Amino acid sequence: MSAAGFSLPDRPADLSDRPVAAWAEPVVIPTYPELPPDRNPMFLEKRVYQGSSGRVYPNPFTDRVSDQRIDAPWEAVHLENRYVRLMILPDIGGRIHVGMDRTNGYDFFYRQNVIKPALVGLLGPWISGGVEFNWPQHHRPSTFMPVDWEIEERPDGSVTVWCSEHEPMQRMKGMHGVTLFPDSSVVEVRVRLFNRTPFVQTFLWWANVAARVHDRYQSFFPPDVTYVADHAKRAMSTFPVSRGHYYGVDYGARQPDEADLTWYRNIPVPTSYMAMGSTSDFFGGYDHAAEAGFVHVADHRISPGKKQWTWGNHEFGYAWDRELTDADGPYVELMAGVFTDNQPDFSFLQPYETRTFSQCWYPIRAIGAAHEANREAAVSLGVDGGKARLGVAVTRPLPGARIIVSSAGTALLDRRVDLAPEAPFTIDIPLPRGKADDLELLVRAADSSDIPDHRDFCLTLCVYLGNGVWKCPWHPIYLP
Repeated sequence: MSAAGFSLPDRPADLSDRPVAAWAEPVVIPTYPELPPDRNPMFLEKRVYQGSSGRVYPNPFTDRVSDQRIDAPWEAVHLENRYVRLMILPDIGGRIHVGMDRTNGYDFFYRQNVIKPALVGLLGPWISGGVEFNWPQHHRPSTFMPVDWEIEERPDGSVTVWCSEHEPMQRMKGMHGVTLFPDSSVVEVRVRLFNRTPFVQTFLWWANVAARVHDRYQSFFPPDVTYVADHAKRAMSTFPVSRGHYYGVDYGARQPDEADLTWYRNIPVPTSYMAMGSTSDFFGGYDHAAEAGFVHVADHRISPGKKQWTWGNHEFGYAWDRELTDADGPYVELMAGVFTDNQPDFSFLQPYETRTFSQCWYPIRAIGAAHEANREAAVSLGVDGGKARLGVAVTRPLPGARIIVSSAGTALLDRRVDLAPEAPFTIDIPLPRGKADDLELLVRAADSSDIPDHRDFCLTLCVYLGNGVWKCPWHPIYLP
């Protein structure tokens, strides 16, 4: 075991020539074991949990965790291509425990080097880090229970690790398949939810992604997000700069840069905020110290939920950090929800109905917080003094891609660039007259003839109209 925690095993030799490899191999992780649940039934019928029912019967309720750390073997399924390394833990709900960018060694998902549960889950134990898949309520009743798993190899060379369960509350069937593709940095999660019962059932689905944070970590929502909401929309705030009271903090009395909710360092108390009214398909987080981060992409008509949660950058939050990890430090949760933009909203599954959808993540590097993204690329375009600062990160090799930046119809940059996940493109461009009256960015493949939906691949960023006003080709005018 490495000094930093557990070690990831090498790819087996017999899979060395595979563009995508998947295999099962246990890992030994420092662990604080859960203790046996109470032998007496716990009904908890009037308990309120995460804004909904906290009833657990007839499931056992665990209310104790050992304070003695041991080295414990955990069943693990590993998934790897040339760009991304994943580790899935079927024994803990099929969560993605490791998401690492192989091009720079950066853990774009929070890598938890110890299994240290706290009594946060509906049935007791819950751990932070990685990606937790929450359904049919939050936090997932089976978040600390095993799932069945299977590896599927597909004709296109992609490989999926399927995790499946009958959830312990209503016995509905839930499946999530974690997929990697050849020559792509995209991590796709395909979900199938099936109501096996003859009754209408309620459910929600939020993928709970953890990201390691510090003073230079920034979350980003699409630029059309100008206000955010608390749970049940019981409180609202302007965004990104909060100009009033939110969670008891008087952000309005602060300087704007100290009231910007995208920065973990500015939020002193446990805080949730969820994007309202966005018609964009992306959001994510960026580590400015490591110059790396990730983007989530999903159809906003199916997956409108974009949320950040933090324990807060203050002593109370630090206490929870110590409760959940030994040395890995604070994190934020960047959650992606389907069929709703708020928690704890529930949707319905009719008797024997199945719902299917997918969500995608991929690592980015060097470009800063993204201002526009789809499954193929993420871009940033900022104005700094008399310069435009441009960044482009892609999810697969794009030799000879064309990048065009124009102002008032005049091209400021028109360049062919060989792009790849390990080779982002950044540049500072002098602006005419030192200001941006009208600015537009276009990124296009050298040959898009094989791309079914050309617009989905051709990224056009927002147009800067001056005086703090932007306009997007497919979005309404908004303030940044």
